[in-house]
Amino acid sequence: MKQSRRQFLTTTVATAGVVTLLPYAAQAAAHGGNMFPMTGGEVKVHPIDHASFVMETPAGVIYCDPVGEVANYNDFATPDLILITHEHGDHYNAETLAGVVGENTQILTNPAVYDMLPEALKAKANALANGEQAMFNEVSIEAIPAYNTTEERKQFHPQGRDNGYIVNLSDFRVYISGDTEATPEMLALENIDLAFVCMNLPFTMDATSAAAAVSTFKPSFVYPYHYRGRDDGTQDPAAFAAMVGEGIEVKMGDWY
Repeated sequence: MKQSRRQFLTTTVATAGVVTLLPYAAQAAAHGGNMFPMTGGEVKVHPIDHASFVMETPAGVIYCDPVGEVANYNDFATPDLILITHEHGDHYNAETLAGVVGENTQILTNPAVYDMLPEALKAKANALANGEQAMFNEVSIEAIPAYNTTEERKQFHPQGRDNGYIVNLSDFRVYISGDTEATPEMLALENIDLAFVCMNLPFTMDATSAAAAVSTFKPSFVYPYHYRGRDDGTQDPAAFAAMVGEGIEVKMGDWY
């Protein structure tokens, strides 16, 4: 049974990390956008659903893994950049992409999704393999390996196929995990200002593993996202927040 967002956010939270819980009405407005100041402007985050979000930055408007109804994106500017982490239906949908792209939209994706794209979308896209980089409006985008490390989960996200991303704005580094467990590559991250970290079973990792990983690479801010699971595998973002180390501010987005 799907747990409602209100049920998640009314869970008691211990004060291990700093937790930002916006009022329900404020979160619902504008998809619960949060702003992060940086040189030359601000980064504004709009959770859409599960793994999909819009990020307004001084370098342009970035959509990550846009899926679902195109109408969900009507309130936002046309994307300058779309990032796609991998091929699963909660991250990639060709019809949604076709409905949100603009004339000048660029798409960055892993090679597996690039090969699946319809020709019209492929003409706007570039493939990034694990460890590769691309430039977008003078911003470096790094493809970070995203994969399962637990033996019984490796069929979901095999090593070498899927991407996470780092978006290197002028003085603000954003890490987007995609679907992954706490890999050595994640644990080795440095100087991350804002992170989006997945947690759900059986597909990625539980809240305990996610909190331990975040406590290791220590972003300034972190959104728990992608936490709806299967067979009682949904993770509680409030429990995650209670386990995150000190000095990391946990942001609760309106994902569901």
